[in-house]
Amino acid sequence: MWCVPGSPYESEAGAIEAIRFARVSGMPFLGTCGGCQHAILEYARNALGLQNADHAESNPTSLLPLIAPLACALVEASAPVLLEPGTRIREIYGQSRIEEGYRCSFGLNPALEHLLAGSGLKITGRDPGGEARALELDGHPFFLLTQFQPERRALAGSLPPVVGAFLKAAAMRAEAIPSGPRQAGGSSG
Repeated sequence: MWCVPGSPYESEAGAIEAIRFARVSGMPFLGTCGGCQHAILEYARNALGLQNADHAESNPTSLLPLIAPLACALVEASAPVLLEPGTRIREIYGQSRIEEGYRCSFGLNPALEHLLAGSGLKITGRDPGGEARALELDGHPFFLLTQFQPERRALAGSLPPVVGAFLKAAAMRAEAIPSGPRQAGGSSG
């Protein structure tokens, strides 16, 4: 499942439930930009019990704005991301510093980032100022969140490394799921 940019979504509750399903079922999940933001909300609400965690775009008066306006909006911008050693995203990119494209004005609220501390959802990439730009879920086959939009590389005809890794994880998951019983008398070829 890939939850893409484009928030606010027509059904935020539907997006949150789909993300929850991917998280608890072990389905490969990639959340980019708005998908990243909503995956953080899903985890905060359903795994950490922070029912009031909210998105300042859809609820500007939230008492717990876990997703808030970025200090500096990144609209039609490219910016560096510093990847933590020993993380999946660092392994995917094969380097500690990457440059990725954005079209985003919201992200994990730095003042509330401590609410994720000690949980399975780890910040694995930051901008040079220290704000979260990538997260991943420990113990999940593939649950990767990026504030940046790696899919923007496709506009230049390039397969983004994180998208290639996601597709590989999805293919491996599909191969591992047994196919249903064949119908009796059906053709085998």
